[in-house]
Amino acid sequence: MIQPALRCAHQDVQRGLRWAAVGGVLALAVTGGGPSGSSVSMADAPGGSTYTLMQMNLCLSGFAGCYDRVRYPSGVQDAVARIRAARPDAVTLNEACEGDAARIARRTGYHLRFSTVTASGAPLACVRPGRRGRFGDAVLTRAAIESADSHDFAAQDGMEWRRWLCVGTRAGVDVCTAHLATRWGSGAGNDAQCAELAAVLARRAATRPVIFGGDVNRSGSCAPARAWTRTDRSAGQAPGLQCVYGNGALRAPSAEVVPAAHTDHDVLVVRARLIPSGEAASPDAPRA
Repeated sequence: MIQPALRCAHQDVQRGLRWAAVGGVLALAVTGGGPSGSSVSMADAPGGSTYTLMQMNLCLSGFAGCYDRVRYPSGVQDAVARIRAARPDAVTLNEACEGDAARIARRTGYHLRFSTVTASGAPLACVRPGRRGRFGDAVLTRAAIESADSHDFAAQDGMEWRRWLCVGTRAGVDVCTAHLATRWGSGAGNDAQCAELAAVLARRAATRPVIFGGDVNRSGSCAPARAWTRTDRSAGQAPGLQCVYGNGALRAPSAEVVPAAHTDHDVLVVRARLIPSGEAASPDAPRA
């Protein structure tokens, strides 16, 4: 169930979307950037190496009720500081702005892919202040990005068209993110997006390790079969809505929730052991 505070924030952002959206053709945009060359961050270790993902919902659009807490640019500065301190292998960002995501990537030395979310078929420009680019989701990685794919979900609910983004990295791990529709009303849109996300992750996991981080706006998991789930259920803000999923090559996951002052979601950090491809299979990690 969505908490009352989140419901108010959603109403605010929906009003903002109605005000800002204009007619047009549905836009598909995946942009990228990052330092030249590539470095794989995972240090060699007996029996595998640690792979860390940091998931953040930054509430940067300028329309949502939670934006007053951002105290822009404090929210962006906080994200940079957290990434510099933790040095995760991957960072997944929801409710981001293209210019802010690019700034975070430059200041941390990460590679970036950004996916534009549309409102009524048109890109939504972030405001308060403007000139921060389009609203959407992003993946940042320490290893070079070799490929990227992003698509709208087949089912949509509301003016904000939700989508998924996946990147393939030189580290041999695919990293994905999405921000699913809220469960207002019947929750049918969220359920359909959840099922499609599970199918997308399952297809990619058939050939290489996959890790997902995102705000799925539900307590139930969208992970495919035989994948583990870790959530921010111990968070002080909107607990249980942000998740990280991983497949069989990423094992023994542990989750840490870090309080955040300049957004309405805390930060979810998950660390897992990446098993070499030749190692024998072991039981899946339990869901939590």
